[in-house]
Amino acid sequence: MSRLRVEPVDESTLADWRHVHNLIIPTAPLSGDEIRERLARNRLDVAYRDDVLVGCSTVRPPDDGIATVIARVLPSHRRQGYGAELLAYTVEVAESMGARGVETIVLESNVDGVRFARAHGFLDLVDRYVPPE
Repeated sequence: MSRLRVEPVDESTLADWRHVHNLIIPTAPLSGDEIRERLARNRLDVAYRDDVLVGCSTVRPPDDGIATVIARVLPSHRRQGYGAELLAYTVEVAESMGARGVETIVLESNVDGVRFARAHGFLDLVDRYVPPE
């Protein structure tokens, strides 16, 4: 049974997606307009436990059969199974887009994210994103 309620990003949830992204990726904050632009090419979702914001996700459509999935969980909600649940959701979305496999991207300084990705099978597929200085 799902503990999370996952919703596609729209104007009413865009600020929540932005909050999670910018908190977890402070080196590459996004504006509302940049998120709207990403919506044109990617699937963006927000995740809630009841009415409490837990995280957000991104699914980039498959390229050569491989989709990129990104699951972000707010620090106060980590180590409670929400990341695994959100990751499973993103994989289902990627498969519905025709993906035969998935990869992920993790900000190099996000030690929890790197650990999570490795624990969930992204051993050699973790792209450690280092933003330009």
